[in-house]
Amino acid sequence: MINLTIWSDFACPYCYIGEVRLQRAIEELGLTNDVNIDFRAFELDPTAPKEVTTTTPERFAMKYRLSVEDAKKQIEQISQLGRELGIDFRYMTTRYSNTRDAHRLMKLAEAKYDKETVGRLNEALFAAYFTENLVLTDHKTLMDKALDAGLKEEDVKDVLNSEKYDDEVRFDEREAMMRGVHGVPYIVINGSFAVPGAMSIDGFKSALQRELNKQGEASAAQPDGERPHACGPDGCKLL
Repeated sequence: MINLTIWSDFACPYCYIGEVRLQRAIEELGLTNDVNIDFRAFELDPTAPKEVTTTTPERFAMKYRLSVEDAKKQIEQISQLGRELGIDFRYMTTRYSNTRDAHRLMKLAEAKYDKETVGRLNEALFAAYFTENLVLTDHKTLMDKALDAGLKEEDVKDVLNSEKYDDEVRFDEREAMMRGVHGVPYIVINGSFAVPGAMSIDGFKSALQRELNKQGEASAAQPDGERPHACGPDGCKLL
């Protein structure tokens, strides 16, 4: 069994892209039943507002000191990576807001449901943001996605109407800080071999195969010389 620990945020484009590539790598290696995934929370901006206040091109332009047109070109390049995987990736029109409640629902799923339900919810929340361009602070959106994934309405209401699992989200983020994690996705294989970013499918296959062959190193690394893309509090590494 290979155990993967993944820190990510639902507003992180490389997290979505990276996790889809990782799943493809797992499937191509025939390891679907031999991999256990532990999802960890990492809010790119814990202080993000609950209301949408800017467009994605405006945020990019301000963050990277670009013109809005140049920002749109960068966003389109990232979106193309998602579309190459068959995702209807609409990064340009995402509606950025706080992701804490979405992470709390994931903690609920991990605490009370099976791994298939957890995986469905994880995928649904990424798709809600990047494909449907929904607002992840909207409780109806979160309820709908949770129910579709197989969670019970009373469980979801209990979390959304309280601060349940808030401590668990903060614990994940403190652990990331202690590990020196500054960008996501951040993937740890069997507790030792760390992949700091979204690699190619072949890169993930190489990393998984390395672990299968018991050749993993107990330190962060970038297999096969790749420079994985990642997003952090200061933004996403541009292509």
